[in-house]
Amino acid sequence: MPAVKEHNRAMKEKKPLTTGKEKILDVFTGSDAPVSVAVVALGFLAGTLLMLAVGRNPAGMYSAIVQVVTGWDIRRSVHNVRYIGEWIVASLPLILCGFSMGFAAKTGLFNIGAEGQYIAGLTAAQLVALFGPRVQVLHWALACLAAVAAGGAWGGISGFLKAKFSVSEVVSTIMMNYIAFYASRYVMMKAPGANTYKTPNFPETARLSSPFLESITNGSRLNYGLYLTIAAMLIYRVIMDKTSLGYAMRATGLNKEAARYGGINVNGTITAAMAIAGAFAGLAGATVSLGVFSYGRILSEQEGYGFDGIAVALVGNSTAFGTALSGLLFGMLKSAQPLMQSRQIPKEIASIIMGLVVIFISLRAGVKLLMEWRAKTALLARGKRQGDIQGDIQKNGEGAME
Repeated sequence: MPAVKEHNRAMKEKKPLTTGKEKILDVFTGSDAPVSVAVVALGFLAGTLLMLAVGRNPAGMYSAIVQVVTGWDIRRSVHNVRYIGEWIVASLPLILCGFSMGFAAKTGLFNIGAEGQYIAGLTAAQLVALFGPRVQVLHWALACLAAVAAGGAWGGISGFLKAKFSVSEVVSTIMMNYIAFYASRYVMMKAPGANTYKTPNFPETARLSSPFLESITNGSRLNYGLYLTIAAMLIYRVIMDKTSLGYAMRATGLNKEAARYGGINVNGTITAAMAIAGAFAGLAGATVSLGVFSYGRILSEQEGYGFDGIAVALVGNSTAFGTALSGLLFGMLKSAQPLMQSRQIPKEIASIIMGLVVIFISLRAGVKLLMEWRAKTALLARGKRQGDIQGDIQKNGEGAME
């Protein structure tokens, strides 16, 4: 019976449902780390090709990046570790705002309000720096705590609106960004001695300056914000991976209704997640206001750290360590922009690379959907084929009995 023979032959062959090309895609869609590495490489490749297309030498971009990361100026054979310190300083707020976005994303929320939470933290830190007790360590510690509390409260408002009234966190956080910005301008301009640009200088007790970090980086602005960011990374990891609250947040992010059925207080979890996310962004405001500047600033525009944090979290897959590495990458590109200009490389190239990295990593979801569709189609086709063979066998059996 030909149908039986064909069935037996197909079972012996056991042909795989996926091809070699699909297996490669499986590797990149099944694990987060290879995807991040691949998209960063693609971003740099695209940036290199773009520079060649406009007649610029890509070596200028790469020598600028080497100088930022190692302090070594290849052109003049001069080493200055200050560049490393400034790279880390530029990366710290990006990492913290990345934590803000990533923490909320683990709970299924899209925190586009890290910018407003950053501004709330910056404003609170500056007020405590100007009017707080001028006691060494205590002063800047209180300012940082105020920044964390202000950012947490600002994020918690959006979380409460989402949990209690089902208000989209995207809409509420965007509105809260503008409220924070204009409120900060109004409040800081009321400070004694302030003008439309700045306030009087902070007392030294309020600043995050670290003589040790400055000395080992040849007078860079590297400050205690480095230790605060490392502590924030550990707190992120512990809360999300080692606590019942983190479990509840991850469960809510995966399936809110299932989490509620399992006894999780979904409303409280959403509010807490946005509050903690806001606290990270608020700390970013403190590291910038107290670590980089010696005076309080009257913001003339939103600085974009919160929006950059979205890209940082996406590339870092919303994990503590991955987001930290991603923040260092984006900080490296931002720090390299002035050096690129000195080598006749448009500074916009760095922004283009960052944008391309985000675009490439967003394609991962599309690749996953395509592979799921192809696997489903292959399974349906194989099932149909097996059904046809079984039908032929049944018919042949009935014919033999007659």
